[in-house]
Amino acid sequence: MTAPLSVGQDQSPVVDTILRDFVEIIRRLRGPNGCPWDAKQTPQTLKTYMLEEAYELAEALDSRQPEKIREELGDVLLHIVMLSEMFREAGSFSLADVIAAIQAKMIHRHPHVFGTAKADTIDELRTIWQEAKAAEGKTGPGPLLAELRPEQPALMQAQKLGEAAARIGFDWPDLAGVLDKFEEELQEFREAINESDPDHQEEELGDLLFCLVNVARFLRLDSEGALRRTIHKFIKRFHMVERALIKQGKTPETASLAEMDAIWEEVKRHERGRPS
Repeated sequence: MTAPLSVGQDQSPVVDTILRDFVEIIRRLRGPNGCPWDAKQTPQTLKTYMLEEAYELAEALDSRQPEKIREELGDVLLHIVMLSEMFREAGSFSLADVIAAIQAKMIHRHPHVFGTAKADTIDELRTIWQEAKAAEGKTGPGPLLAELRPEQPALMQAQKLGEAAARIGFDWPDLAGVLDKFEEELQEFREAINESDPDHQEEELGDLLFCLVNVARFLRLDSEGALRRTIHKFIKRFHMVERALIKQGKTPETASLAEMDAIWEEVKRHERGRPS
């Protein structure tokens, strides 16, 4: 039997016990007489599942349904514990090491909470965070855009790109400036639509989207999260349209656009609590 897992002296005994028991469940699943599927998994095979669970958690957060969020958090935790166990089996590190490392990192990166540093503005907090990362060797004289990753969603990359440029002063002076730029890009996109060059249309559409992401950045909004929220809202409303059509003996394929649009507007009024 391996040594009991400790999550730190400042943790609740109940959480400590539950987490310890959960780790033992994973070890049993991967051990002799356990589950053949769980036992044959590797960090590489689990990577895809971990990404899927992360996206499902993001969708659950957009839904704002506590029960769904709790379930998806559990699925993400399962994969974190499973991965940690795989590396413990290989003699590399354990879940306790993972927790201890992130605990130390959070303390180091928040000297304004756990130390004597002072931070009264977001910019001061950002400076403290960057200085802490630099002390850890996470940042240096490398390229300014080194933090961008091709596997990141495009909206996330665009927002990080805008943030990186802003840190060196390559930015609009205020929200009004970026909104003016958005109007300029919108006009250029309208002009491109009237042309017969798909490449130019795609280029102008990209410029327009990038500018809109910067609008979100100035408003301190998450463009990726905003789009996911809208996608979730559209799916929810369209399901309601489908159900309403079924009650009328119709389907989206047999109903007219006017009929579907009328139901869509009724769904919107219902969501906003307005009388029809």
